[in-house]
Amino acid sequence: MPSNIDRFRSDLKKLIEQGNRLQMALQYECFPSETEKAVKKQLGAKTKEYLHKLPRFKGEYQAWYSESIFLLRQMLPDRVADFKRLYEKPKRKDITSESYRIEDCLQGLTITRGYEKTKVIGPEGAMPHLDQQLAIIKAVEARFESSLFEIRQLVQADLFDTELEAAETLLSHKFIRAAGAVAGVVLESHLAQVCSDRVLSLPKKNPGISDFNEILKTAGVVDIPQWRFIQHLADVRNMCDHSKKPEPTEQQVKDLIDGVKKTIKSVF
Repeated sequence: MPSNIDRFRSDLKKLIEQGNRLQMALQYECFPSETEKAVKKQLGAKTKEYLHKLPRFKGEYQAWYSESIFLLRQMLPDRVADFKRLYEKPKRKDITSESYRIEDCLQGLTITRGYEKTKVIGPEGAMPHLDQQLAIIKAVEARFESSLFEIRQLVQADLFDTELEAAETLLSHKFIRAAGAVAGVVLESHLAQVCSDRVLSLPKKNPGISDFNEILKTAGVVDIPQWRFIQHLADVRNMCDHSKKPEPTEQQVKDLIDGVKKTIKSVF
């Protein structure tokens, strides 16, 4: 079974390859003849086949963007804002080559001036922004390969996967409380790690899920719906840990395990 490290490396490689293809696709859409000549020098008779297989930039960029944001949030969170800024339209009084963004390109926006409709900027204005976005993603690869960035978190994620699999096995054998207790430990450990990574101070010596959840809400890491969701998971976990509480149902514990899986993928 491939480890999380292998999956990250594979996903990152695919993301970079797709980014390179989108980069070429945008260049070809903006400057078809020049691009064809450049490719022909490299590929010769295979040029037309290569160009025909290029993705449609407007059709496939959004998926690449979303996957890139997800990856950056995990691996290089300090560059997420920079990545988004290259895509999103800024507040502006005038659209120039400096203020044109990838979002404008996707909308097919072309700016002209004067009676003769002299072109000021068009989709080609998005090319340098895409180049920078791709450079940011490649920086993730360089950082990851050079130091296996945050390997502790990746190994921990492998352990969490194993523990949740154990919880599912317990549940399948009707050890309902035990399954919920194991899932609760995973959730508590994950939230503790998120607080540690973000250098958030803890209000007590031995905080629990609710305490970590409150800290993360105060820091703006989780929003109100996420906070309520995690609090619900904590309530189910408490039912499993304390025999005086009402007996948890099999469905409640299944929801707890599924909820923990969702949380460790969305709160970091």
